[in-house]
Amino acid sequence: MLKEKLKDFKVILASASPRRQYLLKKLGLEFDVRPVNVDETYLQYLKAEQIAVYLAELKAGAFNEEDLDDQTLVITADTVVWHRNSDLAKPAGYKHAYQMLKQLSGDKHEVITGVCIRSKDKQKTFFASTTVHFKQLSDEVIDYYLKKFKPFDKAGAYGIQEWIGYVGIDRIEGSFFNVVGLPVEQLFDKLLAFVEDEEER
Repeated sequence: MLKEKLKDFKVILASASPRRQYLLKKLGLEFDVRPVNVDETYLQYLKAEQIAVYLAELKAGAFNEEDLDDQTLVITADTVVWHRNSDLAKPAGYKHAYQMLKQLSGDKHEVITGVCIRSKDKQKTFFASTTVHFKQLSDEVIDYYLKKFKPFDKAGAYGIQEWIGYVGIDRIEGSFFNVVGLPVEQLFDKLLAFVEDEEER
């Protein structure tokens, strides 16, 4: 259905994340992967979903108008792990990741993904938020997970689709796929609305 709606469009996913690529394929879409390299520094007064939305729009802005035509759609995204009024970004290494998981252990946090859909003349941004509740994690569990799976490319130092998600998470409230990296439930609806709006112009 969505693939048919987008058959006349070239879709670009501006992300090197294999998880986002996998999820977008599961929507049945054909797309090109074109990661962007931007300075992800943000103003310190931004909080939670403001950060995710800002960075998604920053990545979309990396495409110049000459990169786009009337039949091109760019999708960008950024995920923030928000815990006790702090942004837990990608860890610098084992020690940093260990500290992060100790923070998350026995507590809840928010996983927020900002998504931007951009064409030559239009841009729409939205976000999804999921609450994740971690069980109390033993030092042995954290050490095993970090050494075995090396989640150092992931915000918050974990991937819910990995071993830690099976043994360490008590429950979630909201979209599971959002925690993986892309809120495909919302993205499906937003893409349909975006394309239908383009057709009416």
